[in-house]
Amino acid sequence: MKLSRPDHAAPADAAARRAIHPVICYPVETLPRPDVAGYRAVRPGWELLEEVIVPPREARFFTVPAGHFFRIVSIEGPQVGDLDLWHLEDLTERFYSGKTRALHGTHLSTGDQLWSSLPFLRPMATITEDTLDWYGFDEHGGSVHDVIGTRCDPYTHYLLSGGETYHHCCHSNLTRALAEGRGMTTEACEGLVHDVLNVFMCTGFTRDAGQYFMKASPVRPGDFLEFFAEIDLAGALSACPGGDCSSEHSSDAAACHPLKIEIYRPQQAPAGWASPAPNGYDRSHGFA
Repeated sequence: MKLSRPDHAAPADAAARRAIHPVICYPVETLPRPDVAGYRAVRPGWELLEEVIVPPREARFFTVPAGHFFRIVSIEGPQVGDLDLWHLEDLTERFYSGKTRALHGTHLSTGDQLWSSLPFLRPMATITEDTLDWYGFDEHGGSVHDVIGTRCDPYTHYLLSGGETYHHCCHSNLTRALAEGRGMTTEACEGLVHDVLNVFMCTGFTRDAGQYFMKASPVRPGDFLEFFAEIDLAGALSACPGGDCSSEHSSDAAACHPLKIEIYRPQQAPAGWASPAPNGYDRSHGFA
């Protein structure tokens, strides 16, 4: 957070330095783009394979085969969800929110892809429909489906509350869900839980101090975020204890609602689609 009154005086050329135009860190003109229309074309006649209900202040584990679709659906009231993804057969390959943010921006929508961690760095899932795409960016700089927040966790809550223990932060929920889904201990799973896609959450940064903020999510029953699984996926979704995140999280104070995960199998694969291979870099890192 920047100081409101800096310790050091601005140099004579401060205005000129501030006026320098920004440069996009990762130009994406050469980034292969998914054929969203082609993906959508195989949805007619798809088969609903499974529905998973995520209770309020809890998380649930699910799996999605490559070439299938899944939706996260609001079913009762405004509710934010924290989504983690892993490769089904190798949990060390997991969603890389930081690189996804660098490639696509702070908030995701249709056509954006969820990228996996190094050294794999490949698309894990593609967003194929977003019923909240109308929201855009509001006057505060807020938007939905962010990859800037980490997930609420009991360690930060303990730190900021003066020692209070709370077990239903999204970090804890996701840890329990992964442990239950894979038959592992919570100790083994906690290190595999990672920064999330904040589904339906409306967030941004304040313009004066650059602080991460949240505000009431615009999501309503019937809204959904839809994905196409590019690789075999394991996932966990937490129904955040903050509810619509209009006031606070990491407590039982907010009104919370369940979320639903729907998993669909299309009748055929999209034309020309193949599950992406891991990144082709040779991993030599400059050594012969």
